[in-house]
Amino acid sequence: MPSEKILAAKQKRVEELTSELKGATTYVFVATRGLTVAQDTEMRAELRKAGVKFEVIKNTVLRRVFAELGFEGLDEVFEGPTAVGYSDDLIAPAKILAKYSKDIEPMEIKGGIIDGKVASVDEVIALSQVPEPETLQTQVAYALLFPFTKLAMLVKAVAEKKQEEGGEAPAAPAEEVKAEAEAPAEAEAPAAVEAAVPAETPAE
Repeated sequence: MPSEKILAAKQKRVEELTSELKGATTYVFVATRGLTVAQDTEMRAELRKAGVKFEVIKNTVLRRVFAELGFEGLDEVFEGPTAVGYSDDLIAPAKILAKYSKDIEPMEIKGGIIDGKVASVDEVIALSQVPEPETLQTQVAYALLFPFTKLAMLVKAVAEKKQEEGGEAPAAPAEEVKAEAEAPAEAEAPAAVEAAVPAETPAE
């Protein structure tokens, strides 16, 4: 039976880890079998650069720590060698650890906790595939600009069609061009475009 000194040391370790891990947005649990020293060093360096903390912790300690944090349903996760990557960043732990688990065959994702909810391996992998913030911003910007872009494409198509039929598309006065350029994306399409686009049949 462990002495009181050993039990006290374990309890202190649990309290320290509970305090350290508390408040993270994402936790990703991995089996780190098969990593060479070079691979482990490279992975830890990338995690540190992204602000992700990474520790190999005994399962008995992990069970107590996450029980203290109020999480259940992790018994199967805490089997075999387990390491945890965690951060305030929602995506970084999943993205980096999933990348290395894909490249290093013995290493594998075991599960995780995402924004306060226990997550499956598939959910962690799905989170790892979310685009970087810069890419997301580009996609949002494209979505906002799409109506105007579509309008411009339709105008161009109408002009090209008129040219193919032997007539030149009338040039708009400079004042009209300027007004259309400054109009919001929600502005109505020109009459020529409306004529070229068939009206939708109302739903019965």
